[in-house]
Amino acid sequence: METIFLDWLALILRWTHIIVGIAWIGSSFYFMWMDSHLEEPTEPDEEVEGQLWMVHSGGFYRVDKIMVAPKIMPNNLHWFKWEAWWTGVTGVLLLAVVYYLGSAAFLIDSDVADITKLEAVGIGVATLVVGWFLYDGMYMSEWGNKYTKVSGAIGFLGLCVVAFGLSQVLSGRAAYVHVGALIGIIMVLNVWVRIIPGQNNLVNARKNGEEPDPSYGVRAKQRSVHNNYLTLPVVFVMISSHYPMTFGHEHSWAILIALFVIGALVRHWFNLRNSGSDAIWPVPVAIVAIIMLAGYVSVPGFTSGEEEGLKRKVAVAEVQAIVKTRCTSCHSAKPTYPGIEKPPKNIKFETEADIRKHAAQIQKTTVTTNTMPLGNATKMTKEERLAIGHWIASGMPAK
Repeated sequence: METIFLDWLALILRWTHIIVGIAWIGSSFYFMWMDSHLEEPTEPDEEVEGQLWMVHSGGFYRVDKIMVAPKIMPNNLHWFKWEAWWTGVTGVLLLAVVYYLGSAAFLIDSDVADITKLEAVGIGVATLVVGWFLYDGMYMSEWGNKYTKVSGAIGFLGLCVVAFGLSQVLSGRAAYVHVGALIGIIMVLNVWVRIIPGQNNLVNARKNGEEPDPSYGVRAKQRSVHNNYLTLPVVFVMISSHYPMTFGHEHSWAILIALFVIGALVRHWFNLRNSGSDAIWPVPVAIVAIIMLAGYVSVPGFTSGEEEGLKRKVAVAEVQAIVKTRCTSCHSAKPTYPGIEKPPKNIKFETEADIRKHAAQIQKTTVTTNTMPLGNATKMTKEERLAIGHWIASGMPAK
């Protein structure tokens, strides 16, 4: 009953997380696009920095961007902050429900590190907390803002270190999710700790008849740009659990960083395009990079077993015995593994026909990568993976 409750809670949280995330990303992209399309106002106005005319839903809209803050504040000022808030809240709760309260197999892989679930949770939480303070501290420092290229390089290297470090202690899937969670936390706190308070300062200064400090607006813009470039990388993490060839790879952390760079390149092209630039170089670079990455990731592993010296014939009975010992504790009509009440994705391996039916998935998740059994909780050996791979590559003979 507890597992069913957690499953439904995770479903509701994931659904809500995606909905509010769409709202946040949509508004972020919209304002970045709008900022880059501002023109000189049709009627000169010393307050107006730029103006934009749009048509949508049968009506015309005129948007004026005011420099720093308007001299007279409007009665109703709309803030774009709750989308970020709820994206962050639902994301943290989803992380806790699926990885911290759910099965330990999601979080820990005994082949990666021999740690307890409590230790893994501590590592995950510490990564989010320490990561934010290091990032924010760097960009709140005088040199961090003065030498932006250096601070940007340090931030990128720091992300590489986090990705590599987590891949050495958590399961591949959990490592990816925690890197994504760190980026998400940074984006949410950028909004609530730096962008919104900075804008509040501008509003309050104008209301009090004081001249607003433009540095708050500059900092808010800087963090908005950071969030803009981090958006596509974090969206990849949201879908990464569907692609075990990434988080299940031997060099999963490097693949994650490469995909982050590709995502940032695509976002950079959109930013260039929105600003009126004809530069298209990020597109071919991203395309070549993703093709090269796909080629590298897709290089066959130990699919036939011959590379590792497995020359003998493997019978289906041996494969069935391995699957029964290592897989059916989860993939059966009545799972026996703690925390699993229904076979994942309704995949069962109780008969030879079941194994043959799902041979492609077995090849992908158990032979080419080590993502199944989940967290290798049942201690499947490399020799057993080789035997299964050899049997599949040999055409799945009946005897």
